[in-house]
Amino acid sequence: MKKITVLFATVVWLVSACATAPATQSSGLTFFHLNDVYRVDAVEDGTAGGLSRVLTLVREAQAQGRDVRILHGGDFLYPSLESQLWDGLQMVDAMNLLNAVAPLYAVAGNHEFDRSGPEQLVAALHASDFEWLGDNYSLRTGDAAADAMLRTGFVFQSGDKTVGVFSVTLHGDDGGNNRDYVDIDRDYQGAAERAIAALDARGVDLIIGVTHIHMWEDVAIAKLQADFPQLAFIVGGHEHELQYSKVADSAIVMKGASNARVIWRIDVDFTGSQAYVVNEQRIVLDESIAFDADYEVLANKWRSLLLKKYPLLEARVGTAGHRMDAREETIRSRETSWGNFVTDQMRKAFGDPPANLAFINSGTLRIDDFIEDDIRFEDIGRTFGFSSFLRYTTVTGTEFKRIMEAGYRGGPAAQGYFPQVSGFRVCIDRSRKEFDRIVSLQVPSNHGWQEIEADREYLLVVPDFLYDGGDGYEVPKDRFASRPGSELKYLVLDEILRAHGSGASVGEPVTRENRRFHQLLESKEPCFSN
Repeated sequence: MKKITVLFATVVWLVSACATAPATQSSGLTFFHLNDVYRVDAVEDGTAGGLSRVLTLVREAQAQGRDVRILHGGDFLYPSLESQLWDGLQMVDAMNLLNAVAPLYAVAGNHEFDRSGPEQLVAALHASDFEWLGDNYSLRTGDAAADAMLRTGFVFQSGDKTVGVFSVTLHGDDGGNNRDYVDIDRDYQGAAERAIAALDARGVDLIIGVTHIHMWEDVAIAKLQADFPQLAFIVGGHEHELQYSKVADSAIVMKGASNARVIWRIDVDFTGSQAYVVNEQRIVLDESIAFDADYEVLANKWRSLLLKKYPLLEARVGTAGHRMDAREETIRSRETSWGNFVTDQMRKAFGDPPANLAFINSGTLRIDDFIEDDIRFEDIGRTFGFSSFLRYTTVTGTEFKRIMEAGYRGGPAAQGYFPQVSGFRVCIDRSRKEFDRIVSLQVPSNHGWQEIEADREYLLVVPDFLYDGGDGYEVPKDRFASRPGSELKYLVLDEILRAHGSGASVGEPVTRENRRFHQLLESKEPCFSN
């Protein structure tokens, strides 16, 4: 298998030519790609990301004489604090503003189908000025006009060139949502090939893909460039960190970081009747890029509406003991102090005695920011974009190790199923086969730490989502389990308030001595030193 290169460095130019003709410009087309954007505003106290900065870059490219298009790789309606109130209409409003400046084309991500019924999606479709694209899925919401808004075989004109766009999204069996109001073809490569062949038959000058599937699926589709030379690149979503792949005889594949913290600028210049050259640049959106004045009017409008709904949103509820990194790139990859604090509250959810074990999928923790100094009510609200009702049940040590293997499958970078844990510690070796990577899973004892006992039963607390098999975790269903109760966000708030009332801060730094997760770098090194 050819290696997929994932980039996390600073801004760098990467150039690839899809023809040997000299790069004499005859027209200039620029794409800005972003994905998995859940907030109208920027993150990290306004210092990172944000659609406002995207719009600034769009206007700058237009001032350079470029024909600009915006591509969105899906996941924008849900989940967020705001979407609990407005079902994503705040994001539609923001994307409409971008579309008014430069045409925006979006694929539906799995979170666009979070609601069990179609009413909210229908409302979002009717409110959208931008294009919704889809070649492997169709809508049957009961609203014919809304269903017809999903575009297949999409093409647009840029000067005298015709550009075709294919689009595929994630099936429920692969981490998406299975809903009665949407039909999704799970054969991503087959659907993409049919769509690309149809565009090629129409004689388009360029083909691009906008997707919301796993990276390896995008890479497989990119190989179709060998048969369809006009396939230039694929941009996608679902993974929340910057990713990039370019191998011989394949289209380039690019994904940005969530909440537009890192996006892609892709310049396409045509050099003749058929030839084109692609220049791709990753851009970190930080304070060096100004906010757009028009966009800030929209952002402030939604902020004011949010504060009217939640007047106490900015109220201080406690104090962080240190700077806790809850950004998605961190919390989806390794143990964090915020994740530890949250899961510690789970074990106490059902009274005394506390549960032995608890864990949560990092994808449930949505704040994508640092928590430091004053903890505000908003920090808690943004952490929990989903409902977080808990269940308790019992498992044997053997069963629990089998359950936890699901959390360490795949690669090490930014997986929403990566677990934050309490009541145990785990050591893994990623050089081993999937579902056999746990080297040691230890629980506390009177004499320190010991390996979990295979036949002993332990009391386990997990979110209802995980109990039902979410994110690939398989909790046994052949013994007693409580009904969903004790919503986690209120337990977290209660503990922060309790600590604040006693003059204490919350959150302990993760150190080598108190760590709960260790990944072996070499198989001979010890898992834990204590």
